[in-house]
Amino acid sequence: MDSRRSQSELEGRLLSDQPLPYDGSTLEKFSHARNWKRYWVSLLRPYIAGDVLEVGAGLGANTERISNPRVRSIHCLEPDEALAAQLREVVRGTEGITVTAGTIDSVPGERFDSVLYIDVLEHIEDDKAELAKAAQRLGPGGRLIVLAPAHRALYSPFDKAIGHYRRYDRESLRLCTPAGMRLEQMAYLDCVGLIASGANRLILKQNIPTSRQILIWDTYMVPISTMLDRLLGYRLGKSIAAVWVRPIESY
Repeated sequence: MDSRRSQSELEGRLLSDQPLPYDGSTLEKFSHARNWKRYWVSLLRPYIAGDVLEVGAGLGANTERISNPRVRSIHCLEPDEALAAQLREVVRGTEGITVTAGTIDSVPGERFDSVLYIDVLEHIEDDKAELAKAAQRLGPGGRLIVLAPAHRALYSPFDKAIGHYRRYDRESLRLCTPAGMRLEQMAYLDCVGLIASGANRLILKQNIPTSRQILIWDTYMVPISTMLDRLLGYRLGKSIAAVWVRPIESY
């Protein structure tokens, strides 16, 4: 199939109401966003400990980064069989990391100390039901951690092309709080990236950002956001992070 036909089919599918199935095609591009990954990991690391379940682990771009001295094990869940197979090769021989090709329903009897959805929840149609299941996999004091794209008004052809059902704001993410869980932290991240996302939504209207655009954002915008976000009280940003805790007394 030539590139013109492929592009035509993509444009036709983008006219439908539903987001496209995500094939992981942008994972490699965003895996090189080192400043961005370093930034959000530094903010979420205090909540990541013990036995960790990483839902939608993809090619493992975040797996090594979320590891820290307080983490005992990381169990990676990836619903795409091909991506899961690649991930197994990536982590082969790494102690404490296992991979399952499946969804949250694939670990019905296990209990974890931290469950992570890093740029994953927006790909799941019934997000509330998903987080309710995740909460049931947490032990007492366990934490549910979500990082997702922010602001419904910024939903663009890019979101649709990579399988996003939605973007979140504080209220919509708060409404996803599972029964018995307490919302402990919520913050917007990357205030400078918010400007870039707005430009794409209103002007560029690109389906997929180029590698150069990702490099410029990560190299120049993210470091500025790292400083400004704190000064702004984490009230602005293109991404939103939330942490819920299961109170010990609820057991």
